[in-house]
Amino acid sequence: MSEMKRPKMHGPGPKGGEKAKDFGDAMKKLIRYMSRYKFRILIMMIFAVASTVFSIVGPKILGKATTELFTGLVAKVQGTGSIDFTKITRILLFLLCIYLCSALFSFIQGFVMSGIANDVSYNLRKEISKKINRLPLKYFESRTTGEVLSRVTNDVDTLQQSLNQSITQMITSVTTLIGVFIMMLSINVWMTLCALLILPVSMTIMGQVMKRSQKYFQQQQRYLGEVNGQIEEVYGGHNIVKVFNKEDDVIAQFEETNKKLYDSAWKSQTFSGIMMPVMQFVGNVGYVMVALLGGVFVIRGSIQVGDIQSFFQYIRNFTQPVQQIAQVTNMLQMAAAASERVFEFLEEEEEDQTVEHPVHTENLKGNVQFEHVSFGYQPDKIIVNDFSADIKDGQKIAIVGPTGAGKTTMVKLLMRYYDINSGSIKIDGHDVKDFNRSELRKMFGMVLQETWLFNGTIMENIRYGRLDATDEEVIAAAKAAHIHKFIMSQPGGYNMVLNEETSNVSQGQKQLLTIARAILADNQILILDEATSSVDTRTEERIQKAMDNLMRGRTSFVIAHRLSTIRDADLILVMKDGDIIEQGNHEELMAKGGFYAGLYNSQFEKAV
Repeated sequence: MSEMKRPKMHGPGPKGGEKAKDFGDAMKKLIRYMSRYKFRILIMMIFAVASTVFSIVGPKILGKATTELFTGLVAKVQGTGSIDFTKITRILLFLLCIYLCSALFSFIQGFVMSGIANDVSYNLRKEISKKINRLPLKYFESRTTGEVLSRVTNDVDTLQQSLNQSITQMITSVTTLIGVFIMMLSINVWMTLCALLILPVSMTIMGQVMKRSQKYFQQQQRYLGEVNGQIEEVYGGHNIVKVFNKEDDVIAQFEETNKKLYDSAWKSQTFSGIMMPVMQFVGNVGYVMVALLGGVFVIRGSIQVGDIQSFFQYIRNFTQPVQQIAQVTNMLQMAAAASERVFEFLEEEEEDQTVEHPVHTENLKGNVQFEHVSFGYQPDKIIVNDFSADIKDGQKIAIVGPTGAGKTTMVKLLMRYYDINSGSIKIDGHDVKDFNRSELRKMFGMVLQETWLFNGTIMENIRYGRLDATDEEVIAAAKAAHIHKFIMSQPGGYNMVLNEETSNVSQGQKQLLTIARAILADNQILILDEATSSVDTRTEERIQKAMDNLMRGRTSFVIAHRLSTIRDADLILVMKDGDIIEQGNHEELMAKGGFYAGLYNSQFEKAV
């Protein structure tokens, strides 16, 4: 496809080795986004807290049963009484009810949180899908397909999994920490203060690990996007890779990026894995200290045996939430890294889709005026300079010139894929900026060199041009495109399914199918970009006949390398270095003996 060279731009995301731009800002955006689920989050929090409170009360009640059993045993040995099994049974049945309630509340909060996480990922994907349609073409031309897809798949999946596990875990861990602390104080203050000594050590370790690990989580998400981009690109062009024997080069390039992903993933997971065993070690040290102190108090008779048993359970439950909070911080870092990339995409600058008082396309004929148009992909590098042309309704306009002259760029400006720097482009006297973009583009039908068909039946692919078309209208369009006979010779006819790569039809047949689709769409203005450049001469003749049917009565812009196909054009625009250097019909331009005549004669000499 003939096109001006665009500046190479880097894909989104921080450079390797950088931290997330702002962990706090990413989490604030995520919290604001989730505020729409505040009622369900409140329900989840209530049940999570209730479940945790019931589980916290359990050891204290179990301690009473232990004390009752111990007291009964001592009394029995001393001959002053016996074990009250009825009271112990009542205590244990009550404890069972407590734990059943805790389990039920835990199930409810887990069910609600799973729904929230799934809704967040569902709505994010939906918003990303809508966002894609509002982004300017330059965004996609400066990034790989895999990089964009990574935002929809990997980052949203990571965010969903992290949310589902981290939020409830954080709530239950904090509630457990507070609740256990209160229960420990109710048993013995000095043993509680001893247990608290592990907190500053734990917090210091957590802070140091978080400080070093966040950048590796961010790198992991970034390199995962790059790996996906390379896989998608190489898989789509694997035939070309084989033809040029570039397998080793492709593998080397992939291994380089994959090694970066491996290193960042290894480092992030190593930091993540280090935290839990270190925290367990610190917790065990605190557990031993409390056990020694508790033994002294029992010997002195300061506390009961059941309370010691309860306190040991609490001290274990006290260190566990600290470890869980440490684990949650890792998940939150992954969530922050993923959400940063997702919200970065959602906040990308969009095209203006609508205008305040839009011009409607009904009854417009297709007169096009270019008035002193200037354009550059970068404001300081103008590549189209002072271009003017007046095209009448129904005319066939050919745009010719060497590769990189700006032929396709002119078409993109006409459809407002890019906005011009100065001048104006008008349709029937209305500036293209006065149309809603969707309305403007409804006026255009396109047949490109790179055909686009999807996995579906031939009928569905042609009907894509106008979804409300009847079967008879689809068949009529296929006949006008000279493809009906071929379709009927295929197994299933119009119900034949094109595979995902549409490799079960030839390039020429693909081109004819896209022409049939454009005929069915029945747009006022047509754009044909190198539509016959990749087929043989006989197929080209069929395509040319189909295109003649397509262009009849419509304003048509034809971009072609084969100048013999546009000899009958009403106006030929000859472009070079972004400028129109000659214009006229074929006879007028040949008579001038200028640049066009030189191009035409050189092609004719090659053909001979």
